[in-house]
Amino acid sequence: MKKINYLFLTLLFFAGFGRAMADEGMWLPMFIDRLNYVDMQKLGLQLTPDEIYSVNHASLKDAVVGLSNSPNPSGYFCTAEIVSSKGLMFTNHHCGFESVQKHSTPEHDYLEDGFWATSMDEELPNEGLTASILIRMADVTDSIIPFISDTLTERERNSAIRKITGRLKKAASEDGKYNVNIKSFFAGNEYYMFVYIVYKDVRLVGAPPSSIGKFGGDTDNWMWPRHTGDFTIFRIYTAPDGSPAEYSKENIPLKPKYYLPVSLDGVEKGDFSMIMGFPGGTERFTTAAGVQFKLDYYYPPLIEVLGEKLKIWKEHMDADKEVKIKYATQYAGTANGWKYFIGQSKGVKNLDVVGQKLAFEKKFQDWVSASPERDEKYGNVVSDMARIYNERSSSIGPLIYASLSGLGGSGIIELAQEFGGLQGLLDQYKNEKDKEKKAKKEEQIKQTAEKMKESVEEHFKDYDEATDRDVFAAMTKIYYEKLSDSLHPEILDKRMKKFKGNFKAYADYVFANSFLSNKQKTLAFLDDPDLKTIDKDPAYQLFQGYMEKIMAASAGYRKDSDKMSYDKRLFVEGVREMNPDKKYYPDANSTLRLSFGTVEDYYPADAIHYDYKTHLSGVMQKENPDNDEFIVPKKLKELYETKDFGPYADADGTLVVCFLTNNDITGGNSGSPVMNAKGELIGLAFDGNWEAMSSDIAYAPGLQRTIVVDVRYVLFIIDKFAGASNIVDELTIHKSVPKPVRTEKTLEPVLEGASVN
Repeated sequence: MKKINYLFLTLLFFAGFGRAMADEGMWLPMFIDRLNYVDMQKLGLQLTPDEIYSVNHASLKDAVVGLSNSPNPSGYFCTAEIVSSKGLMFTNHHCGFESVQKHSTPEHDYLEDGFWATSMDEELPNEGLTASILIRMADVTDSIIPFISDTLTERERNSAIRKITGRLKKAASEDGKYNVNIKSFFAGNEYYMFVYIVYKDVRLVGAPPSSIGKFGGDTDNWMWPRHTGDFTIFRIYTAPDGSPAEYSKENIPLKPKYYLPVSLDGVEKGDFSMIMGFPGGTERFTTAAGVQFKLDYYYPPLIEVLGEKLKIWKEHMDADKEVKIKYATQYAGTANGWKYFIGQSKGVKNLDVVGQKLAFEKKFQDWVSASPERDEKYGNVVSDMARIYNERSSSIGPLIYASLSGLGGSGIIELAQEFGGLQGLLDQYKNEKDKEKKAKKEEQIKQTAEKMKESVEEHFKDYDEATDRDVFAAMTKIYYEKLSDSLHPEILDKRMKKFKGNFKAYADYVFANSFLSNKQKTLAFLDDPDLKTIDKDPAYQLFQGYMEKIMAASAGYRKDSDKMSYDKRLFVEGVREMNPDKKYYPDANSTLRLSFGTVEDYYPADAIHYDYKTHLSGVMQKENPDNDEFIVPKKLKELYETKDFGPYADADGTLVVCFLTNNDITGGNSGSPVMNAKGELIGLAFDGNWEAMSSDIAYAPGLQRTIVVDVRYVLFIIDKFAGASNIVDELTIHKSVPKPVRTEKTLEPVLEGASVN
């Protein structure tokens, strides 16, 4: 990639360290009126703060949903938005990918063919998938910090905070009616409480084929121009009384407090854009030493190990359709992370983030040194963190290799970890002398083994023995060659001596002799578990060896962790004290945030200009029948050739697929609603751009863009491509009528049916 020109380097500054621009920041919605509203109005916002966030009446926040695989989540892997009076939700294709994959078989491959429910009876339940809606958020800092003594150690402090937050959460949960999270902000200087209602019956309604929903695949991931119809449709169901409930045929569609109307107006450059969602995590207060630590020691082993695993998975997936379905979700998630680490590493270097942070730290140190009181409090905080990062540099690489190629290297070792508890019970049973206690222990073993059968079934549903055998050989080789002899499990060295360094032969031996290599043998063991079998199992033996060594590998990294937490908190406190009049937003931590900006093009490098929207014509230009990332469905080509775009095209007759905004987002925002100045849905956020991959560490104002699938393309695929008019009929669709004077409606709860205004 070409280096960007010097103009962008001079524009770069630190999110949180400088004044936040209008398009920078992931803001807490409860503070919109005080921190953001004036700037948002200047960009064109036509709503009041209460229409965006309110605990007293319906507002936009009531239509924003956090998706999780937990019944009591503390974070969310994606965001969704409610778009109908019957609990219909839009999110990204890659957010619903696992659900679609789980319902797919070689005979009914919904990943390849798509899925469309023509009635509610055809909608598919998704075990474990939950949808959380925020009821309210509150600043509870004053209920915590004043009761924490400055003389406490970090462990004592954390323990005291857990006790206080435990009481606050219990009171706010209303006897379990709500899921309550209390999270730290600004490195532990502030605390906020979030009260959610969690719905546990979430059903799949529609998904385009991957040739649309994942068009461009790994090649186009994080890239612009983009032509991906990245959306999936779900619906929330409740008990007949409207309360959350597990899946039941008697459940009814959610009657939401508010849902988003959909706009067919499209976008133009400079239009206001607003995103609400659950960004997962940023590290924008990280010091220069912390960034350099990641560049030199953190990213390289991650990129190496994940890249090798992806290569083996793809070889097997390309050779067997059944394997392709089984590993589709694992591959997609891993590939996304792998490319992210590569891109972030390059972005940090190209934008000289380390140099910029060093310059800021110089200003910070000058401010500290100007006051004896400040010097005593903050004088050593930056240098102390640099020392800890330096000391960790020798331990992070081995820890990553041990974690990713050892314990997390192959499916058979991951499964072995689940048997640790059962092995402990069997060992206790063997050594128990009291007959009555021995009988109770035997019953406990039987119950544990029976419970484990369900997870074993789930494990082997998406498992291929031949694929995992090759992964095992490659990961074991990396572990053996990258880690010092002192971190080699004794059993590994012993087997390598026996097999003369032949990792394939070792893999064949393990898989032939382990009861963990296939479902039949594993379930047979659980029918009659015994200590001798598990202790002699070659996969379980290797797991035990890895477990012992990873503790040794992590010892150096854990050293001074309490000191690091203290220094980070002190540093952030000092930065905010240094600039008391500046508006700061906290790092993302999977809590509801709002970002605002405009629809924009950008210049990624000298003499290169990217327009702000792409079209269906670009899909046709990228088509490559020999590359499964760029296959175009026949029906889509027919619609393009006949220009049968319905009401979803631009005024010039072209069909927009994706567009760009300069909103500030990160992982977890996938699927977030992108709204116009009136709070209408105009698209779904689904990616960032390659040139600004450093954004989780430092916002890049001239470069950072959010890639959005245009909601009109979403409706076009649902309506014209899939013929799922039943879905479109549920929506409230707005289309402005060209008039000299436009009268805007104030936001009211949207109640019933589809309409075109």
